[in-house]
Amino acid sequence: MRKAPLYSRSPRPATPRGPQGEAAAASAEPPAGARGRLRDGLRRHAAAVAALGAAVLAALTMAALLGARPGLRVITQDDIDAAVRASLEKEPLPSAAARAAAAVAPSVVRVIGLADAEDEDEGAEDVERKAMERALGSGVMIIDNGTILTNLHVVAGSRRVRVRFWDGLESEAAVIGTQPENDLAVLRASKLPDDAQAATMRSTADLAPGDAVVAVGFPFGLGPSVSAGVVSGLAREFRSPDGQTRLTNLIQFDAAANPGNSGGPLVTMDGHVVGIVTAILNPGEQRTFIGIGFAVPIENAAQAAGMPPF
Repeated sequence: MRKAPLYSRSPRPATPRGPQGEAAAASAEPPAGARGRLRDGLRRHAAAVAALGAAVLAALTMAALLGARPGLRVITQDDIDAAVRASLEKEPLPSAAARAAAAVAPSVVRVIGLADAEDEDEGAEDVERKAMERALGSGVMIIDNGTILTNLHVVAGSRRVRVRFWDGLESEAAVIGTQPENDLAVLRASKLPDDAQAATMRSTADLAPGDAVVAVGFPFGLGPSVSAGVVSGLAREFRSPDGQTRLTNLIQFDAAANPGNSGGPLVTMDGHVVGIVTAILNPGEQRTFIGIGFAVPIENAAQAAGMPPF
């Protein structure tokens, strides 16, 4: 018995009329139930049939291309992954903390407050040695005209202030503004490096606990030094051990900070300054870091320099 082709859409040939023709037609066509099942099956699996046809066509096209160019090999995802791994092993990418520190480093300065008249006639090493006992801190340039933010307690009581830039240039600096309620001072350097670079500041509005940050500064005069951690909390309060200073709305962080870090920037992983390091919490007498540091939000610090809020 002849069977109709399953996928042919060509019209069936006319069948002669008469008893023999009707018999032939009856033998050539599948029963009506079978035709219905066939149509339903094609409709249900139309997408699969089309996908199968596309896959077969792609395979045939690729085979034809490879046949035309026998030396050509298809590049797979494994090949791409292997090339990336080889490139990274040869030249590893810097860490996020390293990139953040590099972005802000040209804007970070060392701040030395000098209190005694005899300091003016001493050498640089003696000045820095005595400064360690008086006021030694960090700062960050926020305007490329030499405007620098630091902590008020770093320069309070100093007769003179010096800053040292990342390239080694030293300059006298004048205190041009203060904000005691946030322990902030604004300096203006009299000399600048030829390629002076101001830091980029970022609003703390979207800062959240757990965000990665780095603190950059001169702890105990060493530096610039970089430490990495996370934001531990927001809107914190700090009281100095003597009870004379009370700071509010602070950023709490756990990147290591020690005496000398005061006034330095707290920086996000994109290299943007979100705070000015101002205090560490340590109930002991050593004044060393135990995992809790505080920074003044950059919005407050920018206002101290006369800049509009974010």
